[in-house]
Amino acid sequence: MEKAGPTTAQLVDYLVVVVYFVFVLGVGFKLKKNMHTAEDFLLAGHNCGQEGKSSISIPTWVTGLAFLSANLGAIEVMGMAANAAQYGVMTAHFYWLGAIPAMVFLAVFMMPFYYKSKIRSVPEYLRKRFNEPTRAFNAFSFAIMTVLMSGMNLYAMAIVFQMVLGWPIHASIWLAAVVVLAYTITGGLTSSIYNEVMQFFLIVFGLLPLSIMGALRFGSWEAIADALKAPGMSHLWMEVAGGSNPMGTDMLGLVMGLGFVLSFGYWCTDFLVIQRAMAAKDLHGAQLTPIVAAFPKILFPVLTVFPGLLAIIAMPQLGSNNAGLSYNNAIPYLMAAVYPNGMFGLGMTALLASFMSGMAGNVTAFNTVWTYDIYQTYLAKNKSDAHYLWVGRAATAIGIVISVGTAYLVMGFPSIMDYMQTVFSFFNAPLFATFLLGMFFKRTSPWGAFWGLVAGTGAAVIHYVLCEQGKLVYSTAMAGNFHRSVAAWTVCFVVTLMISYLTKPKDVSELKGLVWGVGIEDGDDLKKPPFLLRPGVLGCILLLVTIVLNLIFY
Repeated sequence: MEKAGPTTAQLVDYLVVVVYFVFVLGVGFKLKKNMHTAEDFLLAGHNCGQEGKSSISIPTWVTGLAFLSANLGAIEVMGMAANAAQYGVMTAHFYWLGAIPAMVFLAVFMMPFYYKSKIRSVPEYLRKRFNEPTRAFNAFSFAIMTVLMSGMNLYAMAIVFQMVLGWPIHASIWLAAVVVLAYTITGGLTSSIYNEVMQFFLIVFGLLPLSIMGALRFGSWEAIADALKAPGMSHLWMEVAGGSNPMGTDMLGLVMGLGFVLSFGYWCTDFLVIQRAMAAKDLHGAQLTPIVAAFPKILFPVLTVFPGLLAIIAMPQLGSNNAGLSYNNAIPYLMAAVYPNGMFGLGMTALLASFMSGMAGNVTAFNTVWTYDIYQTYLAKNKSDAHYLWVGRAATAIGIVISVGTAYLVMGFPSIMDYMQTVFSFFNAPLFATFLLGMFFKRTSPWGAFWGLVAGTGAAVIHYVLCEQGKLVYSTAMAGNFHRSVAAWTVCFVVTLMISYLTKPKDVSELKGLVWGVGIEDGDDLKKPPFLLRPGVLGCILLLVTIVLNLIFY
């Protein structure tokens, strides 16, 4: 394959992109008539049964695909491909070691807590289980994290347009921001969910031919593996024990850092994805949402990791400072080399969809947390529902404006994926320890949770500073992120336990539906579904397939 370079788009390519813009805006305005209450706008109608009936009912397959699509943003499409070009097949660990087991755990063990407790956000669960300071700390942390992540999607789209289409980077950032604002501020979470479903199919159909057409140029997997000349680029586990793998990680960092802390911390506590499951019509639907998402997720390395491998074979200069090509360019440059006009426009629209779905997911999570966990709690209590609906829409606009600022901030970082894992090590890693102890250990006290969360976050900051000063050295930035997450999780876990035994826990009567074994309210949605539709059964099938894939690519 010859070197790929910038391509001039034809009229048909621009037409495909324009049709996509018109469609997503149309969905937002179509759903605006259903946005009667703040919970319709911010939660897609979930919980409305407490005070009135919502006009919104979203099927499980829709919430499942939206759950997946909210994660399938620029970070996944471009970031995973970049990681594959840099680290090889080991990038698939983000899926088969991390995502799938975590999604199964979320479905089986954690969604009952979230759904039956009638919470409107993850911070609200922390308030019910622990206390107000714990909720406040997490709410402000999560708000910061969501706008940082949405800015990354804006930046990723901008560099693609600048490199491939020749559009100015500043114009690209603001155009994306305006479109996302238009359909999220009108239709709220419901608009975001339905657009995410459409974006899921667009991403699949836009990127799958890239893998197929690229593979046809190289032949069999054996030929591709032989072309990956660097040691360990075509294996998942063979070089991990000795630490000589391209990712530079050891077994502790890989299994504990990535497989447990970062992955479970993201999928089980990040309200961006949990919000989609919460929009399901009942508990069974909420539990099936991550399961429905996991079945296509297990095959996503074909869309992300595989093109990254093809890109580094076709363009060995990727990652070279002399060539001026970062690993982040793997997908767009391969697309420019393989796709003809028309197909190129579809591929660009798929990238555009991934950027916008990721950004919209973060923005809708931000407006919910801001409205309910910050504004309503600390700034304006007991206001009318219409007032909170207005605040939710205002928060959407503010969140997008801040995201534009963070997009410019991300420009200073060389790697999207490394930056994302750094952010997660600060916020998600310690939070997961807090959740585990809170949900499965009745003795965990409110102040134990608060100080454990503060200490874990502080440990991540200290670890990062030591790395920046050269006092802690890792062979790759990703290996450093894995060990930082382990440190943050461990400190949070230990401090929480220590202080919990020194302070008074909540009475068991206050923990109903919030701690495993304490009980959940009876209801029709607790009736056992058919055997093959039970989350536990489907989860076991997913885990077996994951084990097989790890053995095949060992």
